[in-house]
Amino acid sequence: MSKELQPINSDDRKWGAIVHFAAFIGLLLPLGLVLGPLLVWALKRNESAFVDQQGKAAINFQLTVLIVTFILAVVGAVIKPLLALAFVAGIAGLIFAGVAGFNVFKGREGNYPWSLKLINTDVS
Repeated sequence: MSKELQPINSDDRKWGAIVHFAAFIGLLLPLGLVLGPLLVWALKRNESAFVDQQGKAAINFQLTVLIVTFILAVVGAVIKPLLALAFVAGIAGLIFAGVAGFNVFKGREGNYPWSLKLINTDVS
């Protein structure tokens, strides 16, 4: 079971929020919803345990959204209504990233509803 770290200062909150907001790069680049948080996390993970944990959570969630969207798009090639559902899944991923980023910036927990645990987010 993971426990949520608390930000130590305003820089922690700022970078913790940026790592979530970085998913909006997905509006410009095809894999940007994962690459944005991955880039911010890679640059800032060693400076703060809080940013490290938030980055891992953001990457896990965005990878989950990417996998679900890809599967829905592939199956949607045969079952056309699933193409619309793939689009909705991608938009929902961005909405949840925005909410998580805003919550972290305001000092609240930046949780996602559910994601695959591809990167371990447990705090030792």
